Amino acid sequence: MVAPGRFVVVDAPDPRPGPGEVLVRTRSASICGSDLHRVFEGTYRGDFPAMVGYPGHEGVGTVVVSESAHFAVGDAVLTVPMPDRGGCYAELQVVGEDFLVPLPAGGDLDRLLMAQQLGTTLHAFRRYWPDGRPAAGLSVAILGAGSAGLFLLQLATRAGFSHTLVGDRDVKRLRVAGALGADVLVDMTRESFAEAVAAATDGEGAELVIEAAGPDECRTACVEAARYHGRIGFFGLPEHQGLVPFPLAAAFLKGVTIEMTCFAQVEPGLRAFRDSVGLIAGGAIDVGHLLEPRFPLEKFQDAMEAAHDHDGVKVSIDIAPQG
Repeated sequence: MVAPGRFVVVDAPDPRPGPGEVLVRTRSASICGSDLHRVFEGTYRGDFPAMVGYPGHEGVGTVVVSESAHFAVGDAVLTVPMPDRGGCYAELQVVGEDFLVPLPAGGDLDRLLMAQQLGTTLHAFRRYWPDGRPAAGLSVAILGAGSAGLFLLQLATRAGFSHTLVGDRDVKRLRVAGALGADVLVDMTRESFAEAVAAATDGEGAELVIEAAGPDECRTACVEAARYHGRIGFFGLPEHQGLVPFPLAAAFLKGVTIEMTCFAQVEPGLRAFRDSVGLIAGGAIDVGHLLEPRFPLEKFQDAMEAAHDHDGVKVSIDIAPQG
């Protein structure tokens, strides 16, 4: 990255792993919404040019050099580094052993690539609705039908929620939510999310409301959509740094529980990422809607702009295809 929103493809020296690290040849990477914040919305505060491969942190590839006792040359891996150390937009990246998840031999790497973001949403959902909490007969409302919101929809369905509502301003993404089983689709260019949730729940509001979009107004809408003593999960990145407006009085009077999550990468044993690999490999979570569009590395600038323009639910880049 040579300037905000501007990338060039260059040759760079091969990095070398240190103790406890491996060198991964990246096969493919996908663009995260947090990347778009750093690239287009000014949250990157470093020097230009940025670190080679930055800010990519959703990648799959093969270990080509190992200084780790836990990974061997030839192992297929999912790379889940901390976002500020992401380098998977480069053909070769150094990753610490604590930020790698082994992938099953012969697995579909294009599909397993999606386990990185599924892992972040699974980690979040387990906080929003702890394992074992009854969900049958209850409603969940999700604001945001990007890749994260659609994963959260599937996780809510697996948890047993009887009624699912999804809101977004992008009609194409809402259609995908419908195909994944959402009961109510809220076109937020035409109607209020909170009012639609109220109408679908006899005025009570949803037991669980999840914000997966980011703007401040979306968090406000989620407080409005929650029922008395309901639960709210905030997943989307903050719209601004510093203080932001928030409907504290409304949240207080409803007695809602609010959970916020970040950095699934520091969960002991990378549990959510490992479980996500199994869910995708076993076909329990649908990722077919996330596999296109794809771009070759030499068209990386086009890929980033396509992601910024919502050209598809998820944009991926073929960095160094193997086999």
